[in-house]
Amino acid sequence: MPVEFKAISTKNGKAIFHNFPALCKGCGLCIEKCPVDTIGWSEHLGVYGTPTVEPGHGKDCIACKTCQLVCPDCAILIEKIDSKEK
Repeated sequence: MPVEFKAISTKNGKAIFHNFPALCKGCGLCIEKCPVDTIGWSEHLGVYGTPTVEPGHGKDCIACKTCQLVCPDCAILIEKIDSKEK
């Protein structure tokens, strides 16, 4: 069975949070390092059958990209929303 690398994208605060469940192993580093505590556990399962992450559990995302930088599996992509798009 082939692995599908499709993102689950969520608009939150100043960013669009893209999570790739096929890459996420559920280590929780992004949850630990998020400065506004917006990231939490999701109901979606990742590559090892562990929960993946999602935004919306705390304050709105500030698009600092810390989660993207600390993710050891490149399972998170933060797309900053232009203030004119709101």
